[in-house]
Amino acid sequence: MRIRPISPSLLVDELADRIARTPRSSWARVAVDGAPAAEPGGLADALVGPLRLRGREVLRVSADDFLRAASLRLEYGRTDPDALYTGWLDAGALVREVLGPLEPGGSGRVLPSLWDSVADRATRAPYVTLSPGGVLLLDGALLLGRGLPLDFAVHLWLSPGALLRRTPDELRWTLPAYERYERETGPAQVADAVVRVDDPRHPALAEEP
Repeated sequence: MRIRPISPSLLVDELADRIARTPRSSWARVAVDGAPAAEPGGLADALVGPLRLRGREVLRVSADDFLRAASLRLEYGRTDPDALYTGWLDAGALVREVLGPLEPGGSGRVLPSLWDSVADRATRAPYVTLSPGGVLLLDGALLLGRGLPLDFAVHLWLSPGALLRRTPDELRWTLPAYERYERETGPAQVADAVVRVDDPRHPALAEEP
């Protein structure tokens, strides 16, 4: 594995180029995966403008808006890392409402958010239609290895030490979930692009030689 340092702006441009090269005959379902400390939402947001400049319509969706209701999510308490790993994300709803309609030949009709986990109620968001050739940018944690139908996946990798340092004290209980994710899923092995972000000011692309 070759580690290539890259500036944040050039990283965005390189990823946008790779995503923009996906076929325009259908949709591109792109996931930016990483622990909250890696800020996957920030990278997904940064990709919106460059992709539009490359002629691709973009829809932003966050996996945090497809969590299960608190009665299911917190069945084993508020700080259970195994529940976080296996049961917080409503993957079925994410496929049904977002990823499935963007399969080749799909309707393109997407629900951009389903559940407000803070208020613990449905968001009642209206459906939107993404034109063929458009790009869905989905950010979230623990997304890979679930069988989600994705066309391109970026994984933001943090070393265990950096993950510990950059995770607030009140979220340290989540760390075993990310250790399990590394051990059982190996997201760096299944993603299409891996970015090391121990220092977000100085990212690096991990590339096969």
